[in-house]
Amino acid sequence: MALKIIFMGTPDFAVPILKSIHESKHKILEVYTQPPTKKNRGLKIQNSPIHDFANKLNIPVRHPISFKDDIEIKHIKTLNPDIIIVVAYGKILPEALLKIEKVLFINIHASLLPKWRGAAPIQRAIMNMDRESGVSIMKIVPKLDSGPVLLQSKIKIFEDTTYKELAEKMSKLGGKLILDAIKLIEDKKDIFVEQNESEVSYAKKIEKSECKINWNKNANEVIAKINALNSNLGSWFEINGNRVKIIQAKEIKNKKGKPGTLLDENFTIACANNAVQILKLKKEGKQQITAEEFLRGTQIKIGQLLN
Repeated sequence: MALKIIFMGTPDFAVPILKSIHESKHKILEVYTQPPTKKNRGLKIQNSPIHDFANKLNIPVRHPISFKDDIEIKHIKTLNPDIIIVVAYGKILPEALLKIEKVLFINIHASLLPKWRGAAPIQRAIMNMDRESGVSIMKIVPKLDSGPVLLQSKIKIFEDTTYKELAEKMSKLGGKLILDAIKLIEDKKDIFVEQNESEVSYAKKIEKSECKINWNKNANEVIAKINALNSNLGSWFEINGNRVKIIQAKEIKNKKGKPGTLLDENFTIACANNAVQILKLKKEGKQQITAEEFLRGTQIKIGQLLN
């Protein structure tokens, strides 16, 4: 029996999951996403990736600013869905919505719950140098990411794994796992297991203040931050008073110096332990370039201390 589904999501991460559900036998009634934003000083309105993708699929889209009034709740009741699936929607669903009778609310979360509840589980897992993460499908309850779990699947994290790579793997895995979950629900074989509260950790939102490189950290910690932030805010430092974002770098072992010092012509910078060689970077407002291209146009000397 085909189930009636409302999908709630916003970023690119949610797109493969929406696609997977759309290609199944189940019916997507509507898509909810974050409202369009103004780009380039208001000259252009930009939809979310999910909004654009839903338009391509001819699925009706709604983007309420909030659920504070009863309009959306009443609307959802009239649609009479079986399941509401939430993937990185970016809004907390109010308790009044979650109390709609005979509707199962489930969330696809990018971590192995109860580890890394919250806004930035992929980035935090990489920054923490975890060696695995995964995808969890859980029932939504009022407390953040604390609902009982139906399914989980693991993904390995390597030393050079970046946010973009891990997010893409998790998104594809989520697209497969959600169909397994829907099948269990359809067959009335869904068993939700409570999370172990003693093992909880939180993946708080990445603050801009965290993005500056601290060369007094060990090189592997610096690399982990660069890999975690390379597709969004970006890790940065200053050269001659100008901010530079690091896109790609690698650890150089057995290379020492005062933390923050440029050690050689290969753009190797000393850390507390070992060093980091910058491979790709980006000046503010400029295109990404290689370290070699950057050094040709920048006055910087071996032994110079970088902020």
